[in-house]
Amino acid sequence: MSISKTIIVSNRLPIKITLNGSQIGYQNSEGGLATGLGSIYREGDNIWIGWPGAIINDESIQEAITEDLATKSLSPVFLTEEEINKYYEGFSNETLWPLFHYFPSYANYNDEQWCTYKTVNQKFADAVLRVLKTDDQIWVHDYQLMLVPQMIRDKAKNVKIGFFLHIPFPSFEVFRLLPWRKELLNGVVGADLIGFHTFDDSIYFINSCQRILGLPSNSNQLFINDKPIIVDAFPISIDFEKFNTLANDVLQKPHEENIIKRKGKAKLMLSVDRLDYSKGLINRLKAFEKLLEQHPQYIKKVVFVQLVVPSRDTVKQYSELKEQVDKLVSNINSKYSTLDWVPIHYFYRSFSIDLLAALYKTADIALVTPMRDGMNLVSKEFVACKSDETGVLILSEMAGASRELNDAIVINPNDSNKFVKALVQALEMPVDEQRHRMRSMRDIVSRFNIHHWVKLFMNRLEEVKVLQRKLSVREITPMIENMIKERYQRDQKRLLLLDYDGTLVEFNSNPLLAYPDLELLQLIQKLIDDHKNTVVLISGRKQETLNDWFGQMNLNIVAEHGAWIKRKSKSWQHHEIDVSWKGDIYNTMQSINDRTPRSFIEDKSYSVAWHYRNVEIGLGELRAKELVENLKVLAADKGLQIMHGNKVIEVKSNEVNKGKAAKKWIDHHHYDFVMAIGDDFTDEDTFKALPKGSISIKVGGTSSEAAFYLHTPTDVRLLLKKLIKAKEKVIVTDTKYSE
Repeated sequence: MSISKTIIVSNRLPIKITLNGSQIGYQNSEGGLATGLGSIYREGDNIWIGWPGAIINDESIQEAITEDLATKSLSPVFLTEEEINKYYEGFSNETLWPLFHYFPSYANYNDEQWCTYKTVNQKFADAVLRVLKTDDQIWVHDYQLMLVPQMIRDKAKNVKIGFFLHIPFPSFEVFRLLPWRKELLNGVVGADLIGFHTFDDSIYFINSCQRILGLPSNSNQLFINDKPIIVDAFPISIDFEKFNTLANDVLQKPHEENIIKRKGKAKLMLSVDRLDYSKGLINRLKAFEKLLEQHPQYIKKVVFVQLVVPSRDTVKQYSELKEQVDKLVSNINSKYSTLDWVPIHYFYRSFSIDLLAALYKTADIALVTPMRDGMNLVSKEFVACKSDETGVLILSEMAGASRELNDAIVINPNDSNKFVKALVQALEMPVDEQRHRMRSMRDIVSRFNIHHWVKLFMNRLEEVKVLQRKLSVREITPMIENMIKERYQRDQKRLLLLDYDGTLVEFNSNPLLAYPDLELLQLIQKLIDDHKNTVVLISGRKQETLNDWFGQMNLNIVAEHGAWIKRKSKSWQHHEIDVSWKGDIYNTMQSINDRTPRSFIEDKSYSVAWHYRNVEIGLGELRAKELVENLKVLAADKGLQIMHGNKVIEVKSNEVNKGKAAKKWIDHHHYDFVMAIGDDFTDEDTFKALPKGSISIKVGGTSSEAAFYLHTPTDVRLLLKKLIKAKEKVIVTDTKYSE
């Protein structure tokens, strides 16, 4: 028996490769993701798949690297220079990065780069498929590999797949700018669990899937062929103990003493960023300049250390940004510097983690003020290094970290006046307040660390598969279908309770166009012709509509959830029910209807329904919630039921429902075989009314009282045809046998 493994997939492996002639060097990455996932990929047969970070065309060197990395549980995907230029530098960083960070004017829409992105994603998917076994689980990371989950799903239907996006996901209005928006979403929803840093990002993703792919959703679930996909927030963190220990290491003392000596009595402000337009470098420098201009008392009292890690400075937007930063720093320093004080110490290079930890520990204030960021771990690294619990964090509300670290001074980096006020507040904050805030933030970063993040995501992935398996057990498999057919053939007295819309026919944007086609009429007639069958069409539709469509058939019909009943060829009967409440309900619906284009009200004999199936996605759901809240007040003391069906809110008297109507047959006759099929909330009353041993089938796999489910009305018709066909075979066989 093979042991299942975890396969991690990311653009880069947690290792750096250096080539010196034929000599190959390996250096482990110190990044947060590498630290967190180290507890996974180094265990058992687990493996991490990714690009090794160097362009290597020599096949013999590729083979050597592959063998070396296999001993470290790593598997390289080798990419050509052209692939890196078009897939990574191109589509990933010139299209997805600016758009997802709300800089659409920087986005480049290039078909050739998109094609390469697809090709490279397939390379990664193929690398996974080569080592994949049935019980394995896969965790795909970030925007460079958004197509990989579905590419794997196409070849491995039941494997566990998680996907995590490490950058923000934009609102629908921004995401829709992408020409390849549908393909990217379809790629991601191949995963079972989709993770984001913030709740907002998860909501934006769900909204885009609803509006672009037309996927139904419920809370944080999307449904693909009735299979639930979970979309949730998992804020990433750091290895708290690593940074806390590093900051307190005695070997760090020389670094700390040197920094303290250089800053003198001035307070130290610190920022650490990669060169990128999303990091808010210009806004931050301008705010610091404004501080010195408006509050000259801080001249010589504060030193600002700005570390900028080089990044893609050959790209136009980045080179222009660097020029702006260089010029602004130079201007501020030339304007305010004195013989013994320089306001900004600007470094354009990488710093070792040791020196960073020393800077974090000695800094009085950290400025983490991006224009847009998925999480930003610098803020958490700063907090983890403040073991004396002093220091102030100024944090942009545009960073995901602001959702957790709300004891920071949270600002909008676009508001220069508030930015300056925040700087003053930080400079003047009493030590007691600093400690109160920092203690709270350290507690959060300590508890919700990178290891907690990994464990939380992997546990949730397992929970999603358990949920899916529970539903798949209820799905009518060939074995269950055979069981139903055998019972149908054997039993002598059968009751079939069939809903109409969403069960026998698909929903139509115009309800009156969802009339029965010839195939359906013939199917129902065949069921009626079998003298062992009692067939009841049980619907919420108007009595007049059902009478027009089915009145000529020798069929039992229930209309308006049981308010009207027609037994075979007999005339319609109805309940005498008080409907004096309808006027108030109708007026309440009308007030919503007047504000909601393409919605409409259906006034029935004993109920009123507001339909929003044609309304813009999002707006319809919003109005439906508002309507339900308004109706609750009106319906509270009137004995009314508010029913939320498929894109419809209906109000009716509690005196009638489909379950009570079904009981008119169930309670007055003994049936060997009872089967009910329905698709929405109103059919739950029917399922609840069924006697023990009945067959109840929900169309669509959402939560239900039904024992089984089918996906679509097409599947329902197919099942009914098979029952008829199975019975016909039995009749023919019995005839031959008797002869």
